[in-house]
Amino acid sequence: MAEQKQINFTIVADEKTGPQRVYANFCAIAHTPFDFTLTFCEVTPLSEEDVARAQTEHIVRAPVKVRVVAPVPFIPQLIAALQEHMRVYSESYGGGPPEPPGPVH
Repeated sequence: MAEQKQINFTIVADEKTGPQRVYANFCAIAHTPFDFTLTFCEVTPLSEEDVARAQTEHIVRAPVKVRVVAPVPFIPQLIAALQEHMRVYSESYGGGPPEPPGPVH
């Protein structure tokens, strides 16, 4: 049996590929037994027409900025990384972000 070697490395983003930064202020989350899908959208202030349509249809359409599909085993690592960054953010800027005005999806 071949001897296994451990190699330590750092993964960095390749800045030459695709859009590098996309703004989103809403995330819809869905899952299957195999993966989680995070759909990031940008919700802008609604016009009077948008509000009237939402009252009738009970839907507000927001443009999808990016959809990320991640395998289930990756999700706990993502949650842990977000929690750690939120802890550092809170320590650096004195408290967490304001509570969202409505439900979090």
